[in-house]
Amino acid sequence: MSAQPTGGAPSSERAGAESGGGAGTSFPVALELAVQWGEMDAYRHVNNAVYFRWFESARMAYFERIGWPAIEAVTGIGPILHSTQARFRAPLAWPDRLVVRAGVSELAADRFTMRYRIESELRGGASAAEGWGIVVAYDYRAGLKCALPAELLRAVGALERRG
Repeated sequence: MSAQPTGGAPSSERAGAESGGGAGTSFPVALELAVQWGEMDAYRHVNNAVYFRWFESARMAYFERIGWPAIEAVTGIGPILHSTQARFRAPLAWPDRLVVRAGVSELAADRFTMRYRIESELRGGASAAEGWGIVVAYDYRAGLKCALPAELLRAVGALERRG
C-alpha cells in the first residue's frame, strides 16, 4: 500500500482505470445482496445512485471487520467520506444476485482509499461496476481531521494480508 497523492483520483485509479479495482487490490470483505425491484428506475435498470448505497454497505461491513465502531466509541475518531467515484460497466436489473466486494488499496497517516467491485450472478460473476472512495479519520469530539489510530492501521494491515 502506498501513500495517497493529493488531488484527483488515487494513483492506481489513474494508472489502471480499465483494470477493475486497481493494481494489487484485494477484496477481503464481500457482501451478498439481491437486487430489489424498487432499486430500478424508469430505464428498467438499477438506478446509478443505488450502486453508491451498495458501496456504503460494503464499506460499513469492512469497518465492522476492522473494529472501527469499537475504536470510535473509545476515541471519538470515526470515518468521514472525502470523495467517491464509480465506473459502471454493465446495467443491472431485478432479479439478480450480487457480490459487493471491498478492500483498501492505499493507506496514509490520516486516510485510506477503499476499492469496491460489484459482481453480477446473472452475468456469470462478471464485474458490473467498480468504484473507490477516500475515507479520512475524523475526531468527532474535536471536530477535526486527525491521524488514523494505530490500532486501526494494524487491523487494516492484518485484514488485507488475510484477504
